[in-house]
Amino acid sequence: MKPLKADLLILLVTMCWGSSYLFMKIGLDSLSAFNIVALRYGLAFLLCLPILVKRYRAINLKTVIFSFALGFLLFAVSSSIIFGLKNTTASNAGFLAGLTVIFVPLLSALIVKKKPESNVIAGVLVTMVGIGLLTLNDRMSIMPGDFLCMLAALLYAIHILLTGSAAKAADIVNLGILQLGFAGGFGLLFAFIYEVPMLPSSYESWQAVLVLSVVCSAFGYIAQTIAQKYTTPTHTGLIFSLEPVFAAIFAYFFAHELLPIKGYVGAAFILLGVMIAEIKRLNASSLHDRSKEKRSGLQP
Repeated sequence: MKPLKADLLILLVTMCWGSSYLFMKIGLDSLSAFNIVALRYGLAFLLCLPILVKRYRAINLKTVIFSFALGFLLFAVSSSIIFGLKNTTASNAGFLAGLTVIFVPLLSALIVKKKPESNVIAGVLVTMVGIGLLTLNDRMSIMPGDFLCMLAALLYAIHILLTGSAAKAADIVNLGILQLGFAGGFGLLFAFIYEVPMLPSSYESWQAVLVLSVVCSAFGYIAQTIAQKYTTPTHTGLIFSLEPVFAAIFAYFFAHELLPIKGYVGAAFILLGVMIAEIKRLNASSLHDRSKEKRSGLQP
């Protein structure tokens, strides 16, 4: 696969993930939150099961333990976003979930007890201004839905850091598929405890669930794994930062969601803060990629 095709595939995955906020909100019209999580990841796991069966020899206890933990985090992330969508817009959810890029370096610095780099601190400050403009209402309070979406971003940052550790000790493909199964299992368990497990009752709900499971989860995870073998971390990071933009575009065209001017300014500040926080890492990745290409003889 050529790098350009890989970048386009990453862009397609980003578009799919950007659309997920809209489809989760649509699913809430006839399904409860834990049911959506159970169906989304349960169906995705079943679709990926043939791949897991072929790779069963690479499954060990470490893979299962890490997958269990990652699956629970994935369940918690999706549940937080879905409950958040009950009290906020798909646009807001997309931009706030994008805060994961800010939380990852902050948590990394906290774990290794190292002061965050200056660009990360600047990015956080700019992002905080954006969050205020995007979420604060006239009474200077944040809606519970917005808070849950920020919690989801924090949980997903933990998921990313744990995945980095797990990838060193387990097969990454099996890890990705098994975590889908565990996430779906947690969704089903919580649906039995707090809700009534059920299937979608309308065409729109079935459509939402199938897009979430087939397109956003099964296709998204597999396509990301394949594409990242043929493109650079720099390109991948930049393309993934467009996810909240796609979330806002889908929400505008298909749900007719409009943010006030203050909200769009806040969203722009959040994107700017994310880019500032990432710029040093992206520059370092770019230099590494160029050096690697030269050593491989890909550049004159």
